[in-house]
Amino acid sequence: MSKHVIPDAVQLEIFRHLLDSIAEEMGVTLRYSSYSPNIKERRDFSCALFDFQGNMVAQASHIPVHLGAMPLSVESCMRRIKFLPGDVVMMNDPFLGGTHLPDITLITPIFYSGKLFALAVNRAHHSDIGGMSPGSMPISTELYQEGVIIPPIKLVVQGKTNDALLELLLANVRTPEERAGDIRAQIAANMKGVDRIAELISRYSADDLTAAMQRLIEYSERITRQLIASLPNGVYRFSDVMDDDGVTTDKVEIQVSVTIKSDTVLVDFSGTSRQVAGSINATRAITLAATMYVFRSLVEADIPTNSGCLLPIDVITPEGTVVNASMPAAVAGGNVETSQRITDVLLGALSQACPDRVPAASQGTMNNLTIGGVDLRTGTPIPFAYYETIGGGMGACPNRDGADAIHTHMTNTLNTPIEALEYAYPLRVRRYEVRRGSGGAGLYRGGDGIIREIEVLTEAQVTILSDRRIFAPYGLDGGDSGMLGCNYLIRDEVEKVLSGKTSINVRPGDIISIHTPGGGGFGIPPTI
Repeated sequence: MSKHVIPDAVQLEIFRHLLDSIAEEMGVTLRYSSYSPNIKERRDFSCALFDFQGNMVAQASHIPVHLGAMPLSVESCMRRIKFLPGDVVMMNDPFLGGTHLPDITLITPIFYSGKLFALAVNRAHHSDIGGMSPGSMPISTELYQEGVIIPPIKLVVQGKTNDALLELLLANVRTPEERAGDIRAQIAANMKGVDRIAELISRYSADDLTAAMQRLIEYSERITRQLIASLPNGVYRFSDVMDDDGVTTDKVEIQVSVTIKSDTVLVDFSGTSRQVAGSINATRAITLAATMYVFRSLVEADIPTNSGCLLPIDVITPEGTVVNASMPAAVAGGNVETSQRITDVLLGALSQACPDRVPAASQGTMNNLTIGGVDLRTGTPIPFAYYETIGGGMGACPNRDGADAIHTHMTNTLNTPIEALEYAYPLRVRRYEVRRGSGGAGLYRGGDGIIREIEVLTEAQVTILSDRRIFAPYGLDGGDSGMLGCNYLIRDEVEKVLSGKTSINVRPGDIISIHTPGGGGFGIPPTI
């Protein structure tokens, strides 16, 4: 440091928290300036900082599937765009580092002395981005049905908004006013990052900050290598299946072999099912995000989560499979559902290498629910699009029960509070409770799922993307599986079972009832 003499370890920790706090403040700005309940209430967004080379150096405590995929988005933008001061680049293309189309990423370059110094980045899930069904999470068979595809393109050019681009985007969505408000909130969040980095440079120096960013990446890589070196060398294999793809009834298998050798890992998904007709295909960015999440979760030390965590890990994702689909595969559910199963198979493999650190399978789905139509409550027809993921049971750990009614693994959102939901949409929450007894039995029991019932007060289209309705979350070390999830339509007090992936038209008074899976148990259940 130029102005202060501090031991390296202390200096590193100071810079680590300074950078993390900037990412967190970006998130606060985005949340409180956004329009939609999905961002304001559920917090379905993520913020991070990157260095001038495109390495992630700091992130807020947001959503793993967003954050782990962000580096590929930044890489794609840096290859295609010449950044200038005052620019903001927008993109959502899943095959260029995106996740699925509703997740719009904004990248704002930060310049110092005429050179690119860093990047402020955020990704937010928009509750509608066009496509064949409200909420843009359809039962689709190709990407074009899922919404507007945005390649890396400048939304703001040297401080001036590209109004024509914004107008084109808003003309293709069902809720343009809400989308415009959320996009402006994303711009504001990145500008907070730009301002705070400028303050750090003035307080310390550009050279010191650049050096600290590099050392933080090296530190995370070193600790990750130490974790890997602590595991026994060997090849660990595991496979699991998804119920179906929403188009056919065929199960979809994900296989992995994890080879640990010294302080490196080879993660190989060869043998995984080929990409499918339905929308559960995942891009390579999603698979990398899940891999990074799993290994980072095994590190007990409080280290920065950055690009260094993935450097000791080589990931093989055969092209044209559900873990690395090719354009124009449908991917709306790959981000939310397949990412969970990728996590399950990685944890299943690693449970053989370190059984004392890995929990049984959690619910393994995000229970995606979208409801869209026209809100007539004020007398003026207003299109609406509601989107939510619903928590479930966490898998039991080797030394404690799994948590009940919680979002697990690749999602880290909140629920939409009942008051906010009923205020914003023509919907009424009829039931919201823990699904008692749904966790798998064991020496330590799996966490229980959730029952959430929503009455629709207008004609609407409902789409559900869920899994673990046929194949249950696994237990470990003799523990029982968690209970399967169930979806129902209740009409005139008659309950009808819905498939795990479906889209239906509903009428006023219909109730959508989602019963989410429990987590798997750990250890042989005690005898009574």
